[in-house]
Amino acid sequence: MATNKNRQWLLKSRPEGMISPDQFQLAESEVPRLNDGEVLAKVLLLSFDPTQRAWMSMDTYIPAVNLGEPMRAGGIAQVIESRHSKFRPGDLVNSFCGWQEYVVFQPDKPKFVPVTRIPGHLDPKLILALSLTGLTAYFGMLEIGCPKRGETVLISGAAGATGSVAGQIAKLKGCKVVGIAGGEEKCKWLKEIGKFDFAIDYKSQDIGRELDRICPEGVDVYFDNVGGPITDEVLLRINQKARVVLCGAISQYNQKVEEMYGLQNYLSLVINRARAEGFIILDYLDRALEGLLKLTSWVESGNLIQEIDLQNGFENIPSTLLRIFNGDNVGKQILQLAEPPLPIRTNPAEQLIFRIMQKLSGLRG
Repeated sequence: MATNKNRQWLLKSRPEGMISPDQFQLAESEVPRLNDGEVLAKVLLLSFDPTQRAWMSMDTYIPAVNLGEPMRAGGIAQVIESRHSKFRPGDLVNSFCGWQEYVVFQPDKPKFVPVTRIPGHLDPKLILALSLTGLTAYFGMLEIGCPKRGETVLISGAAGATGSVAGQIAKLKGCKVVGIAGGEEKCKWLKEIGKFDFAIDYKSQDIGRELDRICPEGVDVYFDNVGGPITDEVLLRINQKARVVLCGAISQYNQKVEEMYGLQNYLSLVINRARAEGFIILDYLDRALEGLLKLTSWVESGNLIQEIDLQNGFENIPSTLLRIFNGDNVGKQILQLAEPPLPIRTNPAEQLIFRIMQKLSGLRG
């Protein structure tokens, strides 16, 4: 190894209200020696997602991050030393890496998500985006939203990593797609790049009035990333048998408990015999390959745009998390820590198999 030091950003305190860089502490530790069955990897890319705010505060579908431990985050890393038979130096892997420069994996004992080797011919930035928020959009829209050709699909947080992909998937299914986002630039992206039919700027437009104008026929599928008053406005306009996909509520994550917004129009679900269902992408990990094959195929054919907001530098990790809560990013928020220190290991046969599987996935629709 070129170094035995590992810089880390540790969770220093739990937030109350809006998160702050002061809640993280820079530290340095020794890179541990490997035991049998372990893998040491250099962290190259980190993912930033709204759910990290919950991980800082409380036990959810996985336990909260312990104080004094590296902040949890998904990422891409390159194996530089291995004592595991299935991983070799040069391999790219995808898993929870944490806010640190080096990570030790125990592939046979994954804590929350498996350590997955990435075929070397694939773009790691694209795979990091698609394997987290991309899959969330894919399964949330298709398995819970169940859009049908000609229906009206509404996306909140539409310019974010999940919403931007969910809306494009609905468009591919022949739906009328409307996105709600904050700011002229994001709404322009939705219409010109994302090919949404309409975009509503919640910062400058009256959402209820715009929904009445754009969706006089009502809303059949609502993919909700924000919660709060926006969701209340939408619930008043859902159709009979509508599907409400509860993906997130970023407008509420930084609110104190006593200040959180309580929905008022939930009885619209009863009146319209509609369905609201929450989900977590961990529920679909056993079908991740299915989703990745389809998503990468759509990207390569130009039918899906995966926008990536790329930041750089280990020192900028805390401030990059704030970008998604300040509304500064468009698409998937990623930070690059380093270039691969070793040549990326590739396998021509693996590349061929991946292409064949993509084609078969396309034939199955």
